[in-house]
Amino acid sequence: MDKLTNMKAFTRVVNHGSFSEAARELRLSRSAVSKYVIDLEIELGVQLLNRTTQSAAPTEVGMRYYERCLAILAEIEDAETSLSQFQVEARGLLRVNAPMSFGTMFLGRLIGQFMARHPDLQIQLVLSDQQLDTVQEGFDVTIRLTDSPPPNLVSHEIASAPRIICASPAYLEERGIPRHPRDLRDHAGLHYGYLETGAQWKLTGKDGDHWVPVSWCLCSNNGEVLRDIAVEGRGIALLPSFIVDSCLRDGTLREVLSDYHAPEMSIHAMFPPTRYLPYKLRVFIDFLMKSLSDGFNLPTGITPEQGRSEHP
Repeated sequence: MDKLTNMKAFTRVVNHGSFSEAARELRLSRSAVSKYVIDLEIELGVQLLNRTTQSAAPTEVGMRYYERCLAILAEIEDAETSLSQFQVEARGLLRVNAPMSFGTMFLGRLIGQFMARHPDLQIQLVLSDQQLDTVQEGFDVTIRLTDSPPPNLVSHEIASAPRIICASPAYLEERGIPRHPRDLRDHAGLHYGYLETGAQWKLTGKDGDHWVPVSWCLCSNNGEVLRDIAVEGRGIALLPSFIVDSCLRDGTLREVLSDYHAPEMSIHAMFPPTRYLPYKLRVFIDFLMKSLSDGFNLPTGITPEQGRSEHP
């Protein structure tokens, strides 16, 4: 930084032909500008300026050095300008990691809209339900469905995601409708394998909390797979509403134990702590929050409650 300061002072003296005018432009004292130039001459071991009491002019070697300094300082200014553009424009590469179901059902359409607004941005989207290390894998942002974001990451909630216990009408007719969480022990569970509670469902009602061990017949790391198997009548699933709402509306699934609820989860955008949040990441998170501020864009006039019933 000292070398750059000295070079800037030297070029200003050459530009103005005067220490006083250079000092006025740099808003420094004349003695400070003179010291910067002297320090530069001492370091280089050459005389850069011929001085009089009223003016200063470059020596032959000083003129050559002046031309090189101009090129160097211009490169630095270009680099700083380019960097500042990244802080006010969405450009460069944005690496996003997201869950499979959320990605296939919603994120593809949303990213398409986002790309239309920011054509200079490249997006690399990796869908995975596995808990990846955001920092180690080099992602700018990781989107996860969780009720407890990792403490080592900055987290922004972008949408809520209630969870619903449901099964097909055919399954409920064959196996009966559970009336209490303890009844689930006699049913075939369709279990999501990455629950933070392990192989248990926590359900809360007027009679308190219930921790229900899941007697699962199928465990999968993908909610859409569990939903489809529930529609086939193979068991009872506990899944986010955005995955099963369409099936609840068309009657292929029915909600059970509606007087009990599992802890609500949320879609979080998570990224490593940083002093300066890149503009591309800031506008992406803002876009997701605004796009999902009213939920998961259910068709107009239809609510998730339609089609939910405990009677097949």
